[in-house]
Amino acid sequence: MTSEHTMEPTRKFFAKHGFFGLNERNVVFFEQSVIPCVDVDGKVILEDKFKIATAPDGNGGLYRALGQNGMIDDMDRRGIDMIHVYCVDNILVKMADPVFVGFCLEKNANCGAKVVKKAFPEEPVGVICQVNGVYQVVEYSEISSETANRRNSDGELTFNAGNICNHFFSKEFLKTLILEHEQELIYHIAKKKIPFIDANGVRQNPATPNGIKMEKFVFDVFQFSTNFAVWEVLREEEFSPLKNADGAPKDTPTTSRGDLLNLHKQFALRAGAKLCNSEATNG
Repeated sequence: MTSEHTMEPTRKFFAKHGFFGLNERNVVFFEQSVIPCVDVDGKVILEDKFKIATAPDGNGGLYRALGQNGMIDDMDRRGIDMIHVYCVDNILVKMADPVFVGFCLEKNANCGAKVVKKAFPEEPVGVICQVNGVYQVVEYSEISSETANRRNSDGELTFNAGNICNHFFSKEFLKTLILEHEQELIYHIAKKKIPFIDANGVRQNPATPNGIKMEKFVFDVFQFSTNFAVWEVLREEEFSPLKNADGAPKDTPTTSRGDLLNLHKQFALRAGAKLCNSEATNG
């Protein structure tokens, strides 16, 4: 799934790299919807004199996009019954992970999620938990310090299942969701710096957030699952997000490459390889 701005660059990138060894017919691109951007007073922002500023409707726009673009019908034609989705730039993601898929099938789950243990109580990640008996992701900004620091008798954090946006769905779950529940998903507000046309018709690029983008979250569908499964994985093996440019302390291209190198080094060591340089590091 792409946005209107990334569709063509993504197509060209895949074509340039020979679809990374995949059969071109098995790589399907589809576009998510967009939503108008508004200012803090709720007025629509103009991107140009005759164009409304819009933004993609979030990774939770997946479900509407699947329905509108005929993706479920395409899955039916191809005989696809299970879907693996991930929504974060993560160099260590295991696409179509057979262990994760097998776990969900063994549990007869129609919806599942991978999680990692939170690194520390205030780590800025949402946690998967039950709220009034319903599974959902509670964002870190919505958890009090007292709750975030709560621990079990064994010393582990009580709310420890860090959400990494890595999910399993059965096709039947998606069909039901699209037909019956998609419109129940709420929009979340994000304050952003949005270029706009001022009263004199001049384009402005604000230095601070001036408007609101609305988006849905892919994991807000957990509440509709009749059998939800959670699979905990090792952070060093499956989660190295890319969020920042080099120069930031973490989650950069350099740290991502280092994490991938270290994982592959561990693969080699487990297989019996010996390092030529005993001082080998993540760099």
